Amino acid sequence: MSHERSTHRTAVFGVVALALLLGGCDAFERYRVLSTVFDGVPPPPTPSLAVDGGTAPSGPVLTLERGRFGEHGPYAAKLCDSCHASASSNTFVAPRDQLCIRCHDIQQGKKYVHGPLASGGCLACHDPHSSKYRYLLVSASDTFCLRCHSAADVARSPAHANTEVPCTSCHDPHMSDRKHLLR
Repeated sequence: MSHERSTHRTAVFGVVALALLLGGCDAFERYRVLSTVFDGVPPPPTPSLAVDGGTAPSGPVLTLERGRFGEHGPYAAKLCDSCHASASSNTFVAPRDQLCIRCHDIQQGKKYVHGPLASGGCLACHDPHSSKYRYLLVSASDTFCLRCHSAADVARSPAHANTEVPCTSCHDPHMSDRKHLLR
C-alpha cells in the first residue's frame, strides 16, 4: 500500500473518530455523523411506540432507516440543503414551523385545524426522510391517532361505538370546516 493511500485512510479514520467524540454517545447522533461521512451506515434501532395505555413520545420520532414504503423526494435525491442549511447539520433553512409549507401546498382557511398542523408540527405525524408507512407517517395508520389521542377518550363517544373503520374515514387529519375535523 502506498504511503499516500495510508495517510488518506489515517486522516479519514481521524475525522471519523473526532466526529464520534464530538457527536456524543447517542445512537441517532452517531448515525447522523457517520452517515454524513459514509454511505451504507446501518440505522439505529427505531424505538417502539406505546399505544394502549402507554404514553406517546414527547417529540417527533424520526425513522432513519431507508423506508420500505417511500422516501421524501428531497431526501431520496440527497438534496439535504432543501431543508437543512448544510448537509452536516440539523440547522434548517427556515423556521421549523414554516419549513414544510415552503414546498407543500397546505390548504388554508378551514375553521378547525389539527393541533400539530396549526403549530407547524408536521413532524409529530410525518417523517421528513423515509417511512415504511403511507404518507411518510411515523407509525402504522390503524393505530396512528392513538399515539396522541387516548383510546379510552375516543371510546366514550357514541359515534365510535363498534366501529372498525380507520379514523380518517370520518376525520380529516389536517383541517376541516366541521367540528372534530369531520369530513
